[in-house]
Amino acid sequence: MSALSLAARDSSTMLRRNLLHARRYPSLTLNLLLTPVVMLLLFVYVFGDVMSAGMGGADRAAYIAYVVPGILMMTVGGTVVGTAVSVSNDMTEGIIARFRTMAIHRPSILVGHVVGSVLQCLMSVLLVGAVAVAIGFRSTDATALEWLAAFGLTALIALALTWIAVGMGLVSPNAEAASNNALPLVVLPLISSAFVPIDSMPGWFRPIAEYQPFTPAIETLRGLLLGTEIGHNGWLALAWCAGLTVLGYVWSKARFDRDPS
Repeated sequence: MSALSLAARDSSTMLRRNLLHARRYPSLTLNLLLTPVVMLLLFVYVFGDVMSAGMGGADRAAYIAYVVPGILMMTVGGTVVGTAVSVSNDMTEGIIARFRTMAIHRPSILVGHVVGSVLQCLMSVLLVGAVAVAIGFRSTDATALEWLAAFGLTALIALALTWIAVGMGLVSPNAEAASNNALPLVVLPLISSAFVPIDSMPGWFRPIAEYQPFTPAIETLRGLLLGTEIGHNGWLALAWCAGLTVLGYVWSKARFDRDPS
């Protein structure tokens, strides 16, 4: 077999391993999935009228349309926390040391985690999206091409954040530390344009919300799903995806290739 065939075979094996782990231990995935669902219901049914009134008197239906893209991005950020925990568990429980002694394509271990996490992110987004549709979200103005672009953007964001999460898991001494290190991936969407427009924020707080990866991604996804203008946010979102993917890959590979102490 060629080196490429061996790499593909080993990566496929590691992917199956990680998917089996997710199926056998669903509690972590369910807990991470529960957070965006609760946030969606909370901001729609508890804060919805107040939040919509602060956005120029929009009704609750308009606020649902506004908040759902942000919740979907929050779902991706929350799901990859489980990846950091899973990678940390592998590093501390000795299985990686065992893999190092075997004749396998070493990067396939990380590839299995990454591909498995991206698939879990996409499935989580679909489930949260189904809840959003059930409570009234509609995307009637988006074309089929815009739906396809929205799916592609979600996959790119998931890929970028997963590589960052893998790096966080590799540098964490245990699962608890990995969960804490990955916490910014959950917090950043909360201080973005997910729930209110940036223009309505205090002047000193706007740069925090504006100059981060989630805001352009949310604004791009919002424009695609609602059929509105995207402006420069699309290019910013793609640039963030490319930069974080490269950074996460280089960081993770360098850390993983380091000889264990």
